[in-house]
Amino acid sequence: MTRSQTLLYLFAFLLGLVALVAFLNKGILSFLPLVYGYALIPLLELMLPPYTRNLNNLEEELIKDDQVYDWLIYLTVPFHIGLLVLFLLEIGNPDLQGWEIAGLIGSMGILCATYGINVGHELGHRTKKHERFLAKVSLLTSLYMHFYIEHNRGHHKRVSTQEDPASARYGENLYQFWGRSVWNSYWSAWDLERERLNKKALPFLSLHNEMLRFQLIQFGLLLLIGLGLGWMTMLYFILAGISGFLTLETVNYIEHYGLSRSQLPNGNYERVQPYHSWNSNHILGRLMLFELSRHSDHHYLASRKYQILRHHAEAPQMPTGYPGMMILSLVPPLWFRVMHKEIADLQIPAEIGRT
Repeated sequence: MTRSQTLLYLFAFLLGLVALVAFLNKGILSFLPLVYGYALIPLLELMLPPYTRNLNNLEEELIKDDQVYDWLIYLTVPFHIGLLVLFLLEIGNPDLQGWEIAGLIGSMGILCATYGINVGHELGHRTKKHERFLAKVSLLTSLYMHFYIEHNRGHHKRVSTQEDPASARYGENLYQFWGRSVWNSYWSAWDLERERLNKKALPFLSLHNEMLRFQLIQFGLLLLIGLGLGWMTMLYFILAGISGFLTLETVNYIEHYGLSRSQLPNGNYERVQPYHSWNSNHILGRLMLFELSRHSDHHYLASRKYQILRHHAEAPQMPTGYPGMMILSLVPPLWFRVMHKEIADLQIPAEIGRT
């Protein structure tokens, strides 16, 4: 793989540059990142074929520890924070119209999902302390720091089972899923942290409790914004964060919809396989989201870095890329019509429609 191919991941920064134009110019351009992410990219992905090629063993060996890939994703964190600061400074402009404010909040929301939670997800699976620190900083921008606990210690263990809040059930629409996943994932993180503390004989009501620390950090950030930039600016930031984590939950919805792991006679579930996640090889979404859409391989082996994730022939494939599938999920009758046909056509040993 050549360095020019490596730098294709710079495409991920284009959304931020589009947001920069929106924040500095406002007006109708306030909506530009939303048009880019949810109209232009889906349209292009409908026309472009998926790219399924995997790296060969030599190529994978050469790039798996290449620090250029690490630095590309590290740099998204200060880039994102810089855009967030600009948003906070601009959103308080008293001359803004209500529709401009709505556009800017939506635009910041897509950044919180793409750079904040998505990058936090990638770095949260890493083992180095500075990478995990950057993961938590990224998640803070959407006020969704509990994702760090629930996703790594909960979702990856329970994915595609009834016990997993973040796996959408057959026949469950997006809006039902939002309520169930947001609420249950939050409380699941508290339970997981309680279990960890009990095993270490550490007190629950102490700073050993990472969930408690996360709440204090998030409250502190809100207080800082409110006191420094005004309470309306704080409210706009909260709304952007909500937009960001609902975008994440929409991604969760499309990634595992209707797929179930079989339960073994001993009560355990079968090992997670590539066919327990929906996959997308559409190249623009892959580059925009640092390969998040090669989700089947991510769940099969969560330690694999984004640049070496693989296509699996047995993994169920989405009809189009993530942005387009997210738009489709917003209209449940259309979503069910498309996805139930896809599920019916699957030739995988998955149990479908368990209630």
